[in-house]
Order: sequence, then structure tokens, then C-alpha cells
Amino acid sequence: MKQIIQNLKNGETILEEVPVPMVKSNYVLIKTSRTLVSLGTERMLVEFGKANLLQKAKQQPDKVKMVLNKVKTDGLKPTMEAVLNKLNQPLPLGYCNVGEVVGVGRGVTEFQVGDRVSSNGNHAEYVNLPKNLVAKIPDNVTDEEAVFTVIGSIGLQGIRLLNPTFGETIVVVGLGLIGLVTAELLLANGCNVIGFDFDSEKVRIANEKGIIGINPAEGTDQVKFVESYTNGVGVDGVIITASNKGNEIIAQSAQMCRKRGRIILVGVIGLDISRADFYEKEISFQVSCSYGPGRYDEGYEQKGNDYPIGYVRWTEKRNFEAILNAISKGSLDVNPLITERIPLKEFNKIYGDMGNSKSIASILEYDSTEAPVHTVVIAERSFKGKKGIIGIIGSGNFTSSTILPNLKKLKADVKYIASSGGLSSTIMAKRHTIANSTSDYKEILADQDVDLVFVTTRHNMHASMVLETLKAGKSVFVEKPLALTEAELKAIVVEYNTQNVSVSVGFNRRFAPLAKKMKKLLGNDNTPINIVATMNAGFIPADVWKHDMEVGGGRIIGEACHYIDLCTYLSGSKVKAICMNAMGTNPEENTDNASILLKYENGTNAVINYFANGSKGYSKERIEVYSQERTLIMDNWRKLSVYGFKGRNTSLKQDKGHYNQFKELIEQQQKGGNQIIPFDEIVNTTRASFAAIESLKTGKWVNL
Repeated sequence: MKQIIQNLKNGETILEEVPVPMVKSNYVLIKTSRTLVSLGTERMLVEFGKANLLQKAKQQPDKVKMVLNKVKTDGLKPTMEAVLNKLNQPLPLGYCNVGEVVGVGRGVTEFQVGDRVSSNGNHAEYVNLPKNLVAKIPDNVTDEEAVFTVIGSIGLQGIRLLNPTFGETIVVVGLGLIGLVTAELLLANGCNVIGFDFDSEKVRIANEKGIIGINPAEGTDQVKFVESYTNGVGVDGVIITASNKGNEIIAQSAQMCRKRGRIILVGVIGLDISRADFYEKEISFQVSCSYGPGRYDEGYEQKGNDYPIGYVRWTEKRNFEAILNAISKGSLDVNPLITERIPLKEFNKIYGDMGNSKSIASILEYDSTEAPVHTVVIAERSFKGKKGIIGIIGSGNFTSSTILPNLKKLKADVKYIASSGGLSSTIMAKRHTIANSTSDYKEILADQDVDLVFVTTRHNMHASMVLETLKAGKSVFVEKPLALTEAELKAIVVEYNTQNVSVSVGFNRRFAPLAKKMKKLLGNDNTPINIVATMNAGFIPADVWKHDMEVGGGRIIGEACHYIDLCTYLSGSKVKAICMNAMGTNPEENTDNASILLKYENGTNAVINYFANGSKGYSKERIEVYSQERTLIMDNWRKLSVYGFKGRNTSLKQDKGHYNQFKELIEQQQKGGNQIIPFDEIVNTTRASFAAIESLKTGKWVNL
């Protein structure tokens, strides 16, 4: 299928050929008939992409600070690689989609194949959307009209926050697509509506709809006009739908309001607010978030958990349905807003000179008759007779920034890369000359050429995909963790024991050059040692999926397992008991501020400090080893200081061991031999991470 994407690195807008997405649980697969180009929002993205690195930095000063901190801790080269990798990620454009349902996932009962629906899908011939972001279209509403559903919901949510009453006077600042729809909905709500815009055509349309449209460029002072119209009282509220970097709009909005007036921001403007403007009138100000309640809530959007209507009357989906109902009843007429209709293949008529476009609403038309294809050939290559042929399931940031660059250095043979949406895998396949991009990972498991599968999906999918891969008779490398529950781990152990394949986990730290040097200095005499490992992990918000015990397993199971494995490697022994204490008076099981105490079979004592409340300006990782009146101090995989050993301090560019791990993994797959990490150590480390959580809950040591 074809999809429009934006290259943030150079600003180029591309019509890309990508696999059709696979329908997922709680999702709906839609074949697109129309999409609406949101010129305001998409113009900002296109212009950002065309900006150079310095201009991009000026637009995101908060990101610049993060980059500077990373340079201090990780070095310049790794930081620049990370920044460029982010800019290389394609951005799918569009969020106003109409089409026909062609597939429904498990858990979807409200839609059937053949339904006409509206959603916030991208500009693509097929889109896969969560059921709570999809709404049925009434029979008397055309596809062209329904494509305004999401835009209308953005304006409607702003109105709901403003909470206007019948007869109030409201100003809409900015009569673009969202502004005109917002103004018309306010009229339908019984309000007197004044609209300001510097585009005479938009003002003309507003006046034809019964809105008092004013073009300030013609000499009208906006504040004085409002004072005159309201007999000096001021308007009851202002909804700002404009896009402008200056602070003039927010100041004028306050000046136009009556005492205790309300201002709602839907657009993007400068917000250097004058206290005096707001203080004297006790004006309230609120920013509207997209389509309504549920937006950016993973439980609502991704898992399909609706909010009870008795407590949350208007969710984003119910806002979608309200807009469609308004169009159906005739209280919202969007047809006069349509400026042009463009076939998808001629998309550059819109995007080629978007900065100078005078269009209000541009509609892309889709007429594909091709059958859905889930795998796209990127590069014709032969893999016959070779070993170590790789298929990658998952194309997130770690795959892009770490796995693929290292596999490329190793000249590894990668036949497939898979992503559920098909887009990110296609971009990575092209960048790294991978033969095939697919949205159906089962094609990788069925291909006889592939003998090594990389699993780099979200954590809750690891165990099931490892099991599927083992049952397909293929070796597997899975990014940590191996599993999230004891039941998952047991199932993997049983299947592993029936197959003649290898299982590797992304415990890369033991393969880092400095870890190997530490191990060599310590020797293999099984003498107990003391280890203090500190992970200055950094804060991540509570709503990030890694904190969800069902999806991410929490950061102890999902990330601290790295360090359990590293301590195992350095000690040459396995964990026999574990105890974990966490910060706070009543810490949750998904804590990311904890100290883990490990007892090893050979008497080694290890402490892992996993902290998320430290400064990002400080080194992220530090290892201290104490043995026979000798000490090793490793700082952030860049420097090793030795005390009492025969050897010198070592300084390197940061290397966390990924390259070495993949090199040994591919060689083992091609030539045979033992697993690069003994399977019993992988199992022991995984169980130890589970035991850490159990220890926190019980307040006791847990024996393995």
C-alpha cells in the first residue's frame, strides 16, 4: 500500500510503498477512501523538517539541554548518532481518515466488515486503528463530509472546556479549518460568534455562515471592535485556534474578555502571559487536549477500556460521534470548506508548496484496487546455502539506533524486518538494505532460510514470540527481559529442552570491552567478591508502558536484569538468594528506585542500586568490584580505573558490548558451539528479577 510520510531530517514528503498493517486485538483495519489534509498542523511538521539542525535546535531548547547532558556522560559521537537516528525516523502524516472496515481484531464487537467509519488514521491506503478512535458514519453523511470528524472533534473539545451557555458571545481567533468548524458549532449552540482572521476568503466563508467575520488587516482594531459590539462589557469567552509564535494573541484575548471570562487554547501561540491582563478580570485560561477525554491514555486508546458514560459523558470517541451527528442533522455544514480534491498519487500538489497554500480543506482521494500485501520486497538477494540468516521482529528505536547499525558493521545477512504497522520496518529496510519488510512476523517464522530470529518488541510479547520461534525450530535472540512471569519462563524452558536451537537474551553488558577486561583481571578461581553496581537510570513518566507490570514488567524486571546478569558474569557464579528494598514508605511493585542485594552460590555479595531520581548530568552506569585488597571502578563504559591489580587504567569511547554480543552470536549460529550466555544463567537471572519483586512485597529474602 502507499502512505505519505515526512522525513524530519531533510523535510522531504514521500509517498512510500509499505506493507498493509496486520489487524490487532481491539483494533480495526480500514481501507481508506478519503483523508483530509490539516494544513495548519501538517505545515508546521513540514517546515520543521525543512529546517537545518541549528533551526531545529532553536525550536526545541528543552531537547538541546538533554543533548548537552548526554554529551557530558556518553561522549560526542554516541550523542550525535542518537540525535541523527531520531531525525531519521519517518513521521506519518495525517489524522483525518474515512474508509471501510476490512478487518476487526479480537475484542471488537461494535464494528463489522463493510462498515463505513471515520478515524484519526494517517494518509495511507490502509490504516489500523484502536476501536475507541473509530466511529461509524451515518448513512446520510458522505465520505467527504465524514472526513471532517476529527477536525470537528478538536474544535468541539475546546467548546466543551469553554462550556458556553445559550446567548453568550464568543470570539474565535483564527478562522482556519478548525476555527471555522468551531465557530459554526458555537452558532449551533446558540452563541453569538465573532471570528478574526487575516485571510479574506476565510472571513467571507465565516460571514456566509452567520459568523461575524472580521479581517484585522482591513484596519479593524480587534479589542475595540469587541468593546463596541458588547457595549463595553467584553465577550464571555475566547477560543484560540490560530497558530502564531507571538504573544499578542493571548494579550488581546484577555483584553477582549469580560470580568471572569474564559480563554481556551486549541492552537499553538506564544504564551508570555501578562499577569495584569488576567489578574484584574480574574480570567481563566485552559489548554485543550486534542479530541477529548481518553486522548493519550493507553488504557483507553490501546487497550479499548471505555470510560463509563455516567462519569465521563464525552470521550474522544463520543465527540467523534457527536460531530457526525451534527453533520447528519445539518447543524454543521462542512462542504463550503472544501477547497480542492486531489488523487493520492498527486499528493505533491498539496505538499509541494504547502507554505504558500491558500486552501482551507484539501481532500485526498483513494482508489486502490490492489489486494492487501503484508510483505514488500526491498532488495532482491539470495540466501541459499548460508547460515545465520536473520529475521527481526520489531522496529523501534533500539532496533534502529543499536541493532541494525551493529549488524551492518558485521555484514550480517538480514532477510526480514517486521513491524505491526509496516512503515518503520520499510524505512529501516531501505536504510540498511534488508531484503524484505513485513507486517506479518509469521512469514519470518515460516521461511526456511531464516535460522536466527531477533525479537525486539514490547516486553509483554517477548515470551510468546520466543516460544513461537522455538516451535518453528529457529534460534532466537530476545531483547531483555526473556519473560515477565514464572509461567512464561517455565514454558520457554520446556520448549528449549525439546529443540536443538539456542536462546540468547540482550544482556550485552557482559560483552563490553571493559567488562571483559574486569573479568580477566579478576580471574576464574571462584573467589567471592564484593560488587556495587549503580544504574542512574533517569526518570520516565508514570504513564510510560515500561511501568505497566502487564506490558513492561516494571523497570526492575525489564531493565535491572541487565545488572543481575553482569554481576553473575563477574562473579562466575549464580544467584541463590535475593532481597530488595525500595525508596518510599509504601513502594509499588513497579518501583524504579530500589537497592537489590544478591547472594551468590560462591559467596559473592552484590548490591545493585537502580535509581531513577538522579541527575542526568551524572554518569548513567558505574561498577565497583572489591577483591583481595584490590579494587576496580568502571565509569559509564568509558573508563576503567584499577587499584592493586597489575594493569593500567583504561579509557575508551563508550562501548556497552552490543557489537561483541552480536558478533559472537552470529559466529555461534554459523559455526556451532556453546551458547554465548549459558541458558541456565539466563534462567537464573530471569528468576532473580522475579524474586526481587517478591522480596519487595514480602519484606523477606527470597531463595531461588
